[in-house]
Amino acid sequence: MSFDVAYVNPRTGVRWSAAEPQWRAPDDGGYLNLEPGSGVSRTGIDRDMRSLWRYASAIRLPHPAKVTLGEGWTPLLPVSWGGGTIHLKAEYLMPSGSFKDRGTAVMINYLEQVGVDRMLEDSSGNAGASIATYAAAAGLECRILIPASAPAGKRIQIAAMGAEVVPVEGTRDDVAAQALQEAETAFYASHNWQAFFLEGTKTLAFELWEQLGFQAPDAVVVPLGNGSNVLGCHIGFSELKELGEIDRLPRIYGVQAANCAPFHATLASGGEDLVAIRPTTTLADGIASAKPIRVADTVRALRESGGGTVAVSEPEIVDAFRRLARIGQFVEPTAAAGAAGLDRLLADGTILRDERAVLVLTGTGLKASAAIGTMLGL
Repeated sequence: MSFDVAYVNPRTGVRWSAAEPQWRAPDDGGYLNLEPGSGVSRTGIDRDMRSLWRYASAIRLPHPAKVTLGEGWTPLLPVSWGGGTIHLKAEYLMPSGSFKDRGTAVMINYLEQVGVDRMLEDSSGNAGASIATYAAAAGLECRILIPASAPAGKRIQIAAMGAEVVPVEGTRDDVAAQALQEAETAFYASHNWQAFFLEGTKTLAFELWEQLGFQAPDAVVVPLGNGSNVLGCHIGFSELKELGEIDRLPRIYGVQAANCAPFHATLASGGEDLVAIRPTTTLADGIASAKPIRVADTVRALRESGGGTVAVSEPEIVDAFRRLARIGQFVEPTAAAGAAGLDRLLADGTILRDERAVLVLTGTGLKASAAIGTMLGL
């Protein structure tokens, strides 16, 4: 196969052809990135496509994509919030119900094109549901490891798509540890490790730029677990800046639950090495990862953008969920955590009320209806 895109080890600079699937660097076992992309200009958009594939010229695959369920091109909704107007990016309206479909659609097309027909993944729920959905559409087999405590809605969704579902006792990080053991005998299509996942999430930046009249927002606020939205936004907006389509990066803010906030602790330390924490249970189960993978890259992206992190309490998450629901946005608590973080950023003046701010709503509340019912005393 003639395919000139390369994987790059960001720690050593060693490169490998992406014609052969990799999920980690052969030299040191760490995560891989893709070499920088060229981005998309406003004249390079396929405006007939009502999906992320309108940016196909900037998505690097060996062949044109065959597997699509209409992912991307989600609504950007102006609403009154915190004394001003913000924009809600309704990523929960994706085919599987979460933003993960951006990365999954690109990753599954890539893996199918380079000959992977069976894959392994670990997930707290949304990524597993997304990968099971797209694997079914592509006719690929997959085995999904999930926490035994994962919401029933997510577990049922994964199983309904025909994936093999394997509940694992313990924390989200225990699930990842078991997946790493099993990765010795199956291709590990981890959304946290496989670099083509970020090739999909970068299209979020392209959409925001286009939907805002080909301008960058001043600030983007996203729930932060392993960092794929932070990294996707940073990659996408950086490509646009390199092309001259925008003249600055938006400030990116990652919101974590205070009960599990390793990035927040790491940024506070002033370094890039992960600061160990002792996590406790949080309603925002989708961002409850105490040992994220792409720590240095994510921390660097936040700092280079001029943004940062916020750690919010459980009562703040509940309050933000209620207020989102009152304006017609039924999202999972993880997405509500982002809204709670935005409240803090507006209250302390980090984001000004006359700035153009985007809040990314990452997952539908339908997947967490039981937990939401308990949270609301229903």
